Amino acid sequence: MDKKVTVVGAGNVGATVAQRLVEKELADVVLIDVIEGLPQGKVLDLQAAAPIEKHDAKLIGAHSYEDSKGSDIVIVTAGVPRKPGMSRGDLLATNAEIVKTVIGQTAPLSPEAIVIIVSNPLDAMCHVAFETSGFPKNRVVGMAGVLDSARFRTFIAMELNVSVENTHAFVLGGHGMAMVPLPRYSTVAGIPITELMPQERIDALVERTRKGGAEIVGLLKTGSAFYAPASAVVEMAQAIIMDKKKILPCAAYLEGEYGIDKLFIGVPVKLGSRGVEEIIEVKLTEQEHGALYKSAEAVGELVDRLKTKEV
Repeated sequence: MDKKVTVVGAGNVGATVAQRLVEKELADVVLIDVIEGLPQGKVLDLQAAAPIEKHDAKLIGAHSYEDSKGSDIVIVTAGVPRKPGMSRGDLLATNAEIVKTVIGQTAPLSPEAIVIIVSNPLDAMCHVAFETSGFPKNRVVGMAGVLDSARFRTFIAMELNVSVENTHAFVLGGHGMAMVPLPRYSTVAGIPITELMPQERIDALVERTRKGGAEIVGLLKTGSAFYAPASAVVEMAQAIIMDKKKILPCAAYLEGEYGIDKLFIGVPVKLGSRGVEEIIEVKLTEQEHGALYKSAEAVGELVDRLKTKEV
């Protein structure tokens, strides 16, 4: 492959990201984890699947960050997963240290890489990666909106009994209960869902989208979602690797857009070979603006806790 992607964290999300990257033949993959034998074992298993899945992408399982040298993309999934009853904010202190260590090791080895953050609390971890790496803002981005929008699309398709391929949705804001699904911009074959179902059903789907991750955590009891998060990450990586200029909702660093300054918040962005190539500002109602500001305030509180060490 012409491209190289390092995935840090060989848990369910990281391993599934590695699997989908190589099976789509998007890049060679280095899978890194601190647990003895874990990345090597998962890579060997994926290598044995290659003849059946018919791809020739190279995989390396490693504990050393040296193997990540020269990566085009670094995807950070490492961190402590949520357990039932935990919020993403409960993971703040532990995962901040992990992300700081990971970026501190990978950034010098891949100084031109684009960083995609998956670790929770997502938006706050983007700040840790941004400050630790010293990379320009366009090369640090968080995966959240693609996943949240996919969940919203899924629930819309289930509600209306239509193909998910006909659904489109936008979810903005921070990755958590303060996220902002936008029904006005959510459609089925171009038709706004506001014309296809009553408001109470829309409200129910919005609420389920906000609690989508927690719903899965509650059902699994010993883990959190990984299939859909991995798919969301790979869609972003593909847009970057193939320079698709794809418009996707991602956590990007805002400097005045939407009236928000110096925070990573989920907004529509154009993803291409340079990372976040443009932030798309859509018109919001006063109510939608208020919800987005509230979401930004929640992210800001976590970032402030990081800065003041109140974690």
